[in-house]
Amino acid sequence: MDITTIWAFLLAFAVFTYVVLDGFDLGLGILYPFFPKKEDRDLMMNSVAPVWDGNETWLILGGGGLFAAFPLAYAIILPALYPPIIAMLLALVFRGVAFEFRWRAVRPWTQVLWDRAFIGGSVVAALAQGITLGALLQGIEVDGRAYGGGWWDWLTPFTILTGLSVVAGYGLLGACWLNIKVEGEIQKRVRHWTRIFAFLTVGGIAAVSAATPFLDAGYFERWYGWPNILWVAPVPVLVGVLIFSLAKSIMWHGIDWLPFVLALALFLLCFVGLGISMWPYIIPTEITIHQAAAPRSSQVFMLVGAAILIPIILGYTAYAYWVFRGKLDPNEGYH
Repeated sequence: MDITTIWAFLLAFAVFTYVVLDGFDLGLGILYPFFPKKEDRDLMMNSVAPVWDGNETWLILGGGGLFAAFPLAYAIILPALYPPIIAMLLALVFRGVAFEFRWRAVRPWTQVLWDRAFIGGSVVAALAQGITLGALLQGIEVDGRAYGGGWWDWLTPFTILTGLSVVAGYGLLGACWLNIKVEGEIQKRVRHWTRIFAFLTVGGIAAVSAATPFLDAGYFERWYGWPNILWVAPVPVLVGVLIFSLAKSIMWHGIDWLPFVLALALFLLCFVGLGISMWPYIIPTEITIHQAAAPRSSQVFMLVGAAILIPIILGYTAYAYWVFRGKLDPNEGYH
């Protein structure tokens, strides 16, 4: 494993950590329309109030790491995906503003306005992230060392499918998170929506998994060619096991944190499947990680900084979640 491969895994780790942490955060906004009472929405907000802004640290690390470690990929991917990426960033900004201003809204209509902004920002950000993933997976046209496609190449039925699947997946993560943090009547309704979003997520995973091998002959060979099929077969088998376990955990009331852990494991296996499809390309079928890599001296320099900062970020993130663990009391906060 050379330093370029290490950086590829570091970027993958940053992206997956962002999906894990900000996924359930965005999921709360996706669930918002199904909990119209102000008391319920206040409780949902309070469940992530201490940690939501820190969750987005990993998005900055992923984007900055791509620019620093793989500048050629950054120079091609950004122009190809400007519309969904800009939409995602604006949605995250608008959502963050809505998160803070909602508490300061005095008139009822202004609170409704910020609630709708929170919903819209969450849905658009999740949809844009899914579309970005789908556009990268379906391939980006490269001309020499630059983007060679058009402004709307990212918009296809496949990218819309991946976008909607990510929205459903984030909704599932948000519901599973709330199942840990709340109790009583609202928890019963949360578990109801957990079942619905679990069904939608599984449907999205099945549809995207069925379509991906037919996007490119290389994808098909990796999943169905011999003897590759022997090596990758455990992934769909484990996905099936996790889906069964997740369904069992949300159909019957049991350990509150178990559905969340199983949902995260399901996301991890989907992430592994994505890596199997793409490796060693950072832009599928066009640019490999080694072709896009920065000079070795630059990667070594940045790796020293990452080796110091990433454990610190993980440490204070874990500490924040530990401090604000447990159920939420509508009247007192955490207990």
